[in-house]
Amino acid sequence: MEILNRELSWLEFNKRVLLEASDQENPLFERVKFGAIFSSNLDEFFMVRVAAIKNQVTLGYAEKDPSGFTALEKLNAINEKVRGLVTHQEEILKALIIEMKKEGVVILNASELTENQYEKMQLYFNTEVFPVLTPMAVDFTRRFPHVANKGLYLAVKLMVGFETKLAIVQVPEVLNRFVEVEKKKGHSTYILLEDVISIFIDHLFPGHQVLATSLFRVTRNGDLTIVEDEAEDLLMVIEEAVRLRKWGETVRLEISSGTDSWLSSVIKDALMLDNSQIYEIDGILDATCFFKFKLSKTKRHLNRPDYQPRVLKDFDKKNLFKTIKNGDLFVHHPYETFDVVADFIKQASKDPQVLAIKQTLYRVSGNSQIVKALGDAADRGKQVTVLVELMARFDEENNINWAKKLEQRGVHVIYGIYGLKTHSKITLVVRKEKNKIKRYLHLGTGNYNDQTARIYTDMGLFTARESFGADASNFFNMVSGFATAVHTNVLTVAPFNLRQRFYQLIDAEIEAAKAGKKAKITAKMNSLVDIEMIEKLYEASRAGVQIRLVVRGICTLVPGVEGLSENIRVKSIVGEFLEHSRIYIFHNDGDRKVFLSSADWMSRNLNRRIELMFPVEDPLISERINRIMSLYLKDNVKSWQLNSDGSYSKKALKKDEKRVHAQELLKSLDYLDSESFSEALVFRNKEV
Repeated sequence: MEILNRELSWLEFNKRVLLEASDQENPLFERVKFGAIFSSNLDEFFMVRVAAIKNQVTLGYAEKDPSGFTALEKLNAINEKVRGLVTHQEEILKALIIEMKKEGVVILNASELTENQYEKMQLYFNTEVFPVLTPMAVDFTRRFPHVANKGLYLAVKLMVGFETKLAIVQVPEVLNRFVEVEKKKGHSTYILLEDVISIFIDHLFPGHQVLATSLFRVTRNGDLTIVEDEAEDLLMVIEEAVRLRKWGETVRLEISSGTDSWLSSVIKDALMLDNSQIYEIDGILDATCFFKFKLSKTKRHLNRPDYQPRVLKDFDKKNLFKTIKNGDLFVHHPYETFDVVADFIKQASKDPQVLAIKQTLYRVSGNSQIVKALGDAADRGKQVTVLVELMARFDEENNINWAKKLEQRGVHVIYGIYGLKTHSKITLVVRKEKNKIKRYLHLGTGNYNDQTARIYTDMGLFTARESFGADASNFFNMVSGFATAVHTNVLTVAPFNLRQRFYQLIDAEIEAAKAGKKAKITAKMNSLVDIEMIEKLYEASRAGVQIRLVVRGICTLVPGVEGLSENIRVKSIVGEFLEHSRIYIFHNDGDRKVFLSSADWMSRNLNRRIELMFPVEDPLISERINRIMSLYLKDNVKSWQLNSDGSYSKKALKKDEKRVHAQELLKSLDYLDSESFSEALVFRNKEV
């Protein structure tokens, strides 16, 4: 069976991110940010994927993966691919810095300072920087210091007496990386903090000669290894694992190009690295610094204007429950405000008729209104249960902190389920109305995070359907008790029956195709890597099912292969917003079935996570989602087509071809045929 390599597919995704940094249609500083996103993505890739593969190589693991690569072959292929991408990034960032200069935003090198600027930086160094710095000498009594994951350091080559010595100086994270040198009307000049330190580095070593300096940065294994069988208290185990993450094995060294050979050799030996793990950077080392770069008010045109989400019309903020009871409500973030989700939980926390609130939380923002509302609800005596996933990668510490605070306020906090990661997105509100119990739900494809909801595309459904409410109660009883299965009618739950449900839906399309009927599957997800699911899609393609997929990131399925996947087309969309929603649509012999889910087609989602998929039963909402999917498939501005060799290509527009930019059209609702239709989607009463 033909399968593309997972890691190389991910690198192709990050390449698409990088190419957004050179897309002239993006505002200048949006392009700079895409360069920063590329670097941030690459950091995580090394911390997790490369670290895992390196461990396999160290252990002598020689088995081939489904794509035919051994661990060593993967490592070599990754090394070659990353070096090419990093070189491309350096070229792009240099070009962007030149463009920034033309716009009056100048980043100087140390050698470019004028005499007046030099004196100003000397004063800044002496008063602001010098007191913070701590030089760390390395000799036979003082070993090479611990270098923090992703921290910036200056290596200093010194002549001490008649001997060459090494010292390390950390570039302080508490100070701005971009130091303002000069500011005039319409013109701002900066220099990097490490350059300021390097200019005056001799102040730290009086009486000794500084022979050379170099900037470097290490990336460490950042994946948590939790042995749950031996964990009496999972919370304590994860807290300790997070604390130890900074000590993980070094997997990558980034160092300034042109570094003194002695310095390079000493650092390499101290960190026990081979040449394949060392990346020489020509330019700014760690471009994630641009996330914190703040443009002056006069330069805001260099950024994309902040998008203001639509506020749902006729949505009664005073009584959200009445609105939801009148009919299912669909929200599409960030095009429609996430505030409605927060308001749903806030109102539930205050409503005297609400008896209980139950919610799963995977990633939330640091100052979450939802978490505050849950605590408020518990203060008011309501039964509040929160299932928090402690092992949400790189958010573990944040989740532990707010989970403890919720416990202190009387919330029943469940710290995950043994052996499974909870990734589902569901909120259940139990309300007493006229001596009867009424259940209200929010189900979504994305996290309950007000910050990411501004930049991630996700979908949510509010409903008061009794069938959904009954299933939700069964679901929460399962996750809070000892149940090893869950019995539901409309909701599908991984790892219990989600895979089987997908197989049933695909099999129905296969049977339709074999019977000569129209058969079609349209799906959108973040990643597609599950081997069994790919085999099932190949089977469907061979039967004649037309399959159209929008996969933002990793896709190991090989499309367009005669006799295997000639009926499958895969595209990826990378744009202003990160495509995060999971949509699954099946033609079903003309009676279309539309589902939303928290799950991708990955083995981890289907086998090792608590995930939810839910049907969209309202015909108008179903039609709207179908139109959104059609729009994604028609996009010819931010779309990349997956080729059979694993590369992606962007189709050039013909002279008279109409531009279809899905995200821009979704901002404006122009993809809907009529105003009346859009109004009906936003709010409906029982008569609609």
